[in-house]
Amino acid sequence: MQKSMKLKHKEHSGRLRPHEFTSYISLIVLLVIVGLSLVIYTVTAASPGPQAGSVGLTGVIEGKPPTLAAHIDTPTNNQHFGTSPVTISGTCPPNTLVELFKNDIFAGSVPCSVIGQFELDIDLLIGSNTLVAKVYDELNQAGPDSNIVTAHYDALPPQAGALTSLSFGSAQLLLNTDAVFRGVFPEQELVIPINIIGGSPPYAVNVDWGDSNNKVVPRNDNIPFKTGHKYQKAGTYQISIQATDAVGRVAFLSVASIVNGQPSVESVGTMSASTTNHLLVLWPLYTAVIGVVLAFWLGDRRAKHMMKKRGMVIAPKD
Repeated sequence: MQKSMKLKHKEHSGRLRPHEFTSYISLIVLLVIVGLSLVIYTVTAASPGPQAGSVGLTGVIEGKPPTLAAHIDTPTNNQHFGTSPVTISGTCPPNTLVELFKNDIFAGSVPCSVIGQFELDIDLLIGSNTLVAKVYDELNQAGPDSNIVTAHYDALPPQAGALTSLSFGSAQLLLNTDAVFRGVFPEQELVIPINIIGGSPPYAVNVDWGDSNNKVVPRNDNIPFKTGHKYQKAGTYQISIQATDAVGRVAFLSVASIVNGQPSVESVGTMSASTTNHLLVLWPLYTAVIGVVLAFWLGDRRAKHMMKKRGMVIAPKD
């Protein structure tokens, strides 16, 4: 027969055991470290940035110019054409800009594709045209010239007639402008100069900006003029310019336009909304933690004081 078991409570000695699980020194050190981190974060976030309306600048270290040349595949050498414009295509170093020239006259430009190919429609001069392609990198450094291809334009009326120098009285209508347009940002106006050579006034010049926008400019003379456009997004655009004169002659020119990415604009002494939200949460939370630790410390102090007041002795740690 089992004996019944009884639990006997140990009598309290009346001696107060010290707190064994909370190290206030460690907590204070941790709070100081966190506080310093918050102060640094706040000062950094609120420090003055660039002046209002300024832009950030990035440096580019100049490298070697392109070492590979473009190659004109079509047309073939000594090929004859009865109409203009004609398509020029070939291979090129990827991520370069290809500029085409006819008899040393700028004929158009187009970016080389990522697979190393280019294609561009250009006007030919009446008679023989010596075609060459030049490649340029992002820093406008030129690479080697391409192979030379000779193409013949056997013009029919109304473009018929020998081209005797590039004078305003020429029987052929031509367009000319700069090789490429770089450096403009979105919402900034890109201005291009256009030069009408030959033909018979008046003229109608249509500029297709490559972003589904075009502009028709009427001209009563051959005096060079400028026209402008604002792009909404960064990127590379192909500008197509076409002119017609009073007797039906047509001229065509296609050039590349490079629109840079929009720079960020910051005001002095401002911080982002996300940073402000973080600080609005972190500082009150940090203050609350300090209050909790202080409350526990004061509670321990008060408990010890009350024990001493009642004559209870605090026992040392074992």
